[in-house]
Amino acid sequence: MANNDYVLELEHIRKEYPGVIALKDVTLQLRRGEILGLIGENGAGKSTLIKCCSGAVIPTSGKIKINGKEFTRMTPQLAAENGIAIIYQEFKPILKKNGIVIDRKAMEEEAAKAFEQLNIKINPRTLVKNLSVGYQQMVEIAKAIQQNAQVLIMDEPSAPLTTNEVESMFKVVELLKSRGVSIIYISHRLEEIFRLSDRIEVIRDGEYVDTLITDKDPATIPHQVDELIKLMVGREMTQKYPPREPCIRDEVVLELEHVYGNGDQDISFKIHAGEVLGLGGLVGAGRTEIAQVIFGARPKESGKIIFMGQEINPKSPRAAINHGIALLPEDRKRHGALLTNSIKNNIAMPIYERISKGTVINKKREHSIAEGYREDIQIKCPSIHQLVKNLSGGNQQKVILAKWLAAQSKLIIFDEPTRGIDVGAKFEIYKLINDLVEDGVAVLMISSEMEELMGMSDRIIVLAENKMMGELQKNEFNADLIMSYASGVVPEDKKVKEAS
Repeated sequence: MANNDYVLELEHIRKEYPGVIALKDVTLQLRRGEILGLIGENGAGKSTLIKCCSGAVIPTSGKIKINGKEFTRMTPQLAAENGIAIIYQEFKPILKKNGIVIDRKAMEEEAAKAFEQLNIKINPRTLVKNLSVGYQQMVEIAKAIQQNAQVLIMDEPSAPLTTNEVESMFKVVELLKSRGVSIIYISHRLEEIFRLSDRIEVIRDGEYVDTLITDKDPATIPHQVDELIKLMVGREMTQKYPPREPCIRDEVVLELEHVYGNGDQDISFKIHAGEVLGLGGLVGAGRTEIAQVIFGARPKESGKIIFMGQEINPKSPRAAINHGIALLPEDRKRHGALLTNSIKNNIAMPIYERISKGTVINKKREHSIAEGYREDIQIKCPSIHQLVKNLSGGNQQKVILAKWLAAQSKLIIFDEPTRGIDVGAKFEIYKLINDLVEDGVAVLMISSEMEELMGMSDRIIVLAENKMMGELQKNEFNADLIMSYASGVVPEDKKVKEAS
């Protein structure tokens, strides 16, 4: 195929940082009007690669070609002028001005035109802050098209969206493709990659691995999924969930008795030492809300929280931490870690009082503790002095976990522990959870992934509309039953059982 059939070409892109080679040798070719799936483990170099396309990062070496025109480096302005746009989650409004006056009428007219082209039903006068995340993302796509973008790079676009919003986004993506727009689609959700892409490129450890033609035949997709996973992680994944022998102990670590708070109503359950209790339900069911109450981030209105045999009423996260309760939040970038601090600082943060004399921190102990956890849970980094923001998602999650291990937590709440994490890193997180419960730690795991919920839990509680709908033992796990509870429906046979 002649080069002029490619709208974007990256040739032997390399990017070096002090002590780190983010990209060793990556080549990518994007045809006009195609969707190229780009996959790889966290830390493989996907984000660095797309930043090279947008001009946010300057490659150490290599070439970038747009419509056959060669560039040794890109700038944000050059990228925009040559039709490249990246769809970010954060909304960045652009105002049209008539001289020094903002021309709101022209803005509304152009916005309406862009929405109409994409079959998006949004009132141009609506404030962006009042839109759902899904519609905010549609606004970003419309903005890119309005600026005549010919290449759209979409980085994990479905991560924050509801199921319905994901479907709406897919329709827009497929419409853009039909109109000749070229799209690079990055996602950890392989089912999305197969649905949307024409080809799939795999990168690993900063290097190009292989490109596969997407097979749309449902019968062969499972085999291609296995092949892609092997290419991503460099080994065969014979199982998704590491085996764990039953290790539940008699000791009750946490008990909730008719707890009300943060919107949740009449929540009662127990978690034993050495147990993974799964918390299932749809978005908005109240799972994160009850976790926040337990962690002291939101007030309890009534009921009892009994921890290690004693009734407690944590008024703040610090109080919960002092009791031995930890939370790995869903949004780890905003609430889980201090991204601009070092790995060492993050790990030692909950225990500074313990390793300090007055206001003087014992730096030797701080370094020793952080280095020990880096080694124990295999945080991949050049040193513990590296900033957390420069780590992959999986390694950021490990840093947060190390922090709570250092604090000697007895109960750890995982809220969507593997969201945005690749398949290889997921397996490592699962192994760490298994290690925790084998050591007697109690784990409360919130997950929206049905397979993960059933694959990791010893028992599952399901919430719907801020209330408990059902409880399932391991031998009762069934996706249809869990979804029924999550939808607020108790099957007739379960009503009979509960009544008896």
